[in-house]
Amino acid sequence: MKVMVLGGDGFCGWPTSLHLSNRGHDIVIVDNLSRRNIDNELEAYSLTPIEPMGVRINTWEQLSGKRIRFHRIDIAGEYDKLKTLILEEKPDAIVHFAEQRAAPYSMKSEYHKCYTVNNNLNATHNVLCAIVATGLPVHLVHLGTMGVYGYGSPDTKIPEGYLNVRIRKEDAGEVEKEILYPADPGSIYHMTKTQDQLFFYYYNKNDGVRITDLHQGIVWGTNIEETLQDERLINRFDYDGDYGTVLNRFLMQSSINHPLTVHGSGGQTRAFIHIQDTVRCIEIALDNPPERNERVKIFNQMTETHRVRDLAQLVSEMTGTEVLYMNNPRKENEENDLNVDNKCFLDLGLNPTTLAQGLLMEVRDVAEKYAHRCDREKIICKSYWTREKGLETQN
Repeated sequence: MKVMVLGGDGFCGWPTSLHLSNRGHDIVIVDNLSRRNIDNELEAYSLTPIEPMGVRINTWEQLSGKRIRFHRIDIAGEYDKLKTLILEEKPDAIVHFAEQRAAPYSMKSEYHKCYTVNNNLNATHNVLCAIVATGLPVHLVHLGTMGVYGYGSPDTKIPEGYLNVRIRKEDAGEVEKEILYPADPGSIYHMTKTQDQLFFYYYNKNDGVRITDLHQGIVWGTNIEETLQDERLINRFDYDGDYGTVLNRFLMQSSINHPLTVHGSGGQTRAFIHIQDTVRCIEIALDNPPERNERVKIFNQMTETHRVRDLAQLVSEMTGTEVLYMNNPRKENEENDLNVDNKCFLDLGLNPTTLAQGLLMEVRDVAEKYAHRCDREKIICKSYWTREKGLETQN
């Protein structure tokens, strides 16, 4: 299968590209290298050393004998180049990672809010529009987020994308209807992902585009089987306040004996998945595409849920690092439950990597090994959801 990976230089895109290449797929990476530019903007770099794209690709070819092609295109702003490339390559599937992925970064300022909206929405719409314009039967696999559901406390398990509702008729009786599960975004970033759902719904209904939307939990871990083959292939490990996901941030903090920073009460429940399971889920989605005119497939791509304070306690007990509770820069509930249905991937053969299996390895093999690259000034989150939150946190 020929697979075009949009955003293939990123935290999820790079390991996915290698994993699929190793499984025999023909991989074409499209990326504008914006994540590397954001590193320069923030002056906060991956804890692991990331090689230039050319070195990464050449190393993989030397080790595996498999070739990955790379095109530098801004898919949000260079529609014609994207459409031309799709026509030339004629991919069987496109995996779409090419969106600004950090909620805190999307809330830093007016500029960052506008950038996230312009980049993410234009990128998704341009891909869909190009697929229709080329007339090719491309299967689009999109990496979404569990955050589209919000973090409330529903009395029932969150379904995989859809909800059956009953609507009272004016005269008498009821009508049953299937709708997208009501969106409840918690940041500008999450808001763009909820809009993606509507793009997919429309282009699937109107043009029969085959789409799989993966609502992913927080990704933890660094490497997969393929990136461990050579340090030049190593994946990103973000730890800073804007891009560092909560568990990876705890692992890094423990490696340098920095207190584990918990926002608010730590009672926020989140869904998690290891990076190795992420790439496996992408592979499963590609192997099980929807039929033409079948509704958008939506999978909840997560393997377990935990409260943030429980995660901090787990890492603290494992490493002896103290826990520090801080004012929460986000506007969210202090406590929430999260009960999620992830039956689809489990039924299709996913064998999850659990926190209990992988945490110690991540501390020892990654966080401690590269701890000397950490900039302590970049650890604390300085992006605030509201002006009031900024004043509260600074005080």
